[in-house]
Amino acid sequence: MFAKLLQVLVALLQAMLRKISPVNTRELTSTSPLSSRFGFDRGTPIDRYYIEKFFQANGGLIRGKVLEIGDSRYSKKFTQGNVESFNVLQHPALGIGEASIIGDLTDTATLPGNAFDCFICAQTFQYTFEIQKAVEGAHHLLRPGGVLLATVPGISQISRYDADRYGEYWRFTTDSIARLFQPVFGGGIEVHSFGNVLSSTAFLQGCALEDLPEPSLLDVVDRDYQMIITIVARK
Repeated sequence: MFAKLLQVLVALLQAMLRKISPVNTRELTSTSPLSSRFGFDRGTPIDRYYIEKFFQANGGLIRGKVLEIGDSRYSKKFTQGNVESFNVLQHPALGIGEASIIGDLTDTATLPGNAFDCFICAQTFQYTFEIQKAVEGAHHLLRPGGVLLATVPGISQISRYDADRYGEYWRFTTDSIARLFQPVFGGGIEVHSFGNVLSSTAFLQGCALEDLPEPSLLDVVDRDYQMIITIVARK
């Protein structure tokens, strides 16, 4: 089954390049993905390839007093700057874990203000129904001149584990992110997307990075297939 699906994915890309459509639709009749765990059980999830590429490209901004949601994996892995301290923000409903701060992005009364030079917020905003308040909370955390580095999903399956615990509410586009962040972050924002029809289809099927015949195919950016959206926002 996987070999046939991989052939279809490659054919889709070839068709896009040749502007023809040779796909045999009989190969696309399965209603079950290869993996319902984003490809974690097969290797490296495709969205992580994009997320890590974004943080690596912006490693120089991970400096000073740094805050990250959930844990400090990305801030420690990708910093290229002079870090004063690594800090972790955790929501009260999720327990303490390795958190140094327990707070709710939608409630600035629970958050320290003007406290951090860099805030890393990966794949988090989709779980917050009061999204505008969460954007304001991210701004509140930063010192003047501080920077938010964030990623959000565009094309993605539901994370059933998270949705069953605290809800999953949003998928985004570069346009919606720009409208959300521009009124709040006066220092300016940069919004970009990663993804194309091949990477989006493979990701929805649960393929891993290691399943693809040529990982560099992921680097083709098609703005009509926005799988991951990235935000650099300055206070």
